Formats: sequence, C-alpha cells, structure tokens
Amino acid sequence: MSKKRRINSDGTPKREKRPDMFSARPFEGFADEVEWIALRELVPAASAPLTLNPQMVAEFGDRPVTLATVLPMAWPAMTKPDGRVFVGLQRHVQSGDVSRDLAVALVRALQTTPGSPVSVPAHAGHGPRLQDLIVDGPLEITLHDGFEFWLDDEPGDDPNVKASLERANASIYPTVRLAAAKAAYWCRVPDRGHVRWVLPDEEDAALGALARLSASGDLLLGEGTKFAGMFRAHGRLVPVWDIPRDPEPAEWEAPVAAFAKRYADALADPTPLDSAARRSRQGLVGRQLTLR
Repeated sequence: MSKKRRINSDGTPKREKRPDMFSARPFEGFADEVEWIALRELVPAASAPLTLNPQMVAEFGDRPVTLATVLPMAWPAMTKPDGRVFVGLQRHVQSGDVSRDLAVALVRALQTTPGSPVSVPAHAGHGPRLQDLIVDGPLEITLHDGFEFWLDDEPGDDPNVKASLERANASIYPTVRLAAAKAAYWCRVPDRGHVRWVLPDEEDAALGALARLSASGDLLLGEGTKFAGMFRAHGRLVPVWDIPRDPEPAEWEAPVAAFAKRYADALADPTPLDSAARRSRQGLVGRQLTLR
C-alpha cells in the first residue's frame, strides 16, 4: 500500500519535516575540544590545518584542509584551484549538530571540482560526523589580524568576496590567545578589554568551583577587573571578565595563571558547598550572558 501524501489547502503537497539532530557537545572526543569551542564562539579570525584520516585520503587523495573561523559570506566551505579545501566553523545555516554540519561541508568540498563553488545542503541529514573524517590531535591555531588569508595575499576579482572581506575585517576586535590556560583569550573592544576562558570541565563541576571562588572573594583577575558573567557553549562554561583596556595581553598571563590555579584547587575540593557558596552559585546562574 502506498503512503498517503499530505496536501496543503491549495492542493500542493506538504513538505515533510525532517527530524533535526542535536548534540550538546558537538566537539566531544577531540583532544582540543575547548579550542574548537573557542574558535566557534570567541575568535574572529583564525585558521588551523586539519588532516584527513586514511579512509578519506584513500577516497579523495591527501588534500590539504584548513579550518577557518569564518569564510567569505559565511560559506560552509570553499575550494581553491590547487585543490586546497577550507571549512568554515561560523556559518548561518546549520542543524543541531555542528560536527555533522562540518562533516557534510568537508565531504561536499572534497567532491567539488577545485576552484568551483561548494554546494552544501540546508539539511545535513544523518551520516558521519567530523570526528569520523579527520585525524584528531592538538589544533595548530594561527590568529589573523584580518581575513586576507581567504585570498592567499592576492586581490581576487569577485566583488562579493571583496565586500564580505571588508565587512569582516571591520568587525574584528584585537584578539590574542593566552598561554596561561588552554582556550583562554584576551580581546580589546572600544572601551574595555575582556578575558574569556572555555573551561574544560563538566558544567556542574565547573559551576561549583566558580561558586567556591566567588564566595571566598577569589573570582577576579586583579585590581580593576570585574566578573561580567558566563555563558554556556557546546556543553562547557565560558566565564568572562571585564578588564582595563590599556594593558597589553602579556600582562594578563600571570593573573590568568593564578586564577587557573585557584580554579583547579576549588574544582578538586570534595566537600559540599557551604551556604555562602550555594548563594554564590545561584548568583552566577542568574548572571549568564548571551553572545549572539
């Protein structure tokens, strides 16, 4: 028996709704999970090389692949005439599983004639995730002052790409990766600076550690700093501090390292939260931020 088709009031067939996938931790399993999150949520202009796994190399050849925070016009992927592939982390159309979206973009780019536009479906559907397609390892991140790496230092002749490049460059705030803690980044906005750190620990444990530090008065990075709040990103907490605008990034290495030590000690504390820490926990939950 054939399946009965659903019809709109005007006689046209109704579009079938496709079940969306959802992954609260799309980068789970990667050695640098927190750096993937930072590149997705915090960093304006950066790139990192990716390595295809042996199965992908056997199918598509040993093609150079670059992960980029943003591509022209927020494309999911693009190819270069010499066969290189770029995959964009920050894009407009996506499902509930960022890893699956990235996998589809990568495969479509590898299937595309080098130098041609990459067509990526709006619905990723079920299939392999990025973790299934590349070799895992620490990301070799390069931060850029602008997005000229899109063009390989050549002017290019696509006016849409040029316009997108100008808009993207105009939106960049200076950003520096701090050595004091993995996935900790300094940035400077017009009237102040920020330090933002993607914590590597499970949310409840991280929140408990931050609550202990808040209750003991150890949540700040030093004089003139303010704990602005935190936000959730792909299954991890990201605390944010407002800091004075003028000091250079290197001056925040020691304060961030000292805070990381206090945080680690608080995280390792096995005792239940006392009443002050419980109140602080509630206060932190009420100070969650929204980036977008």
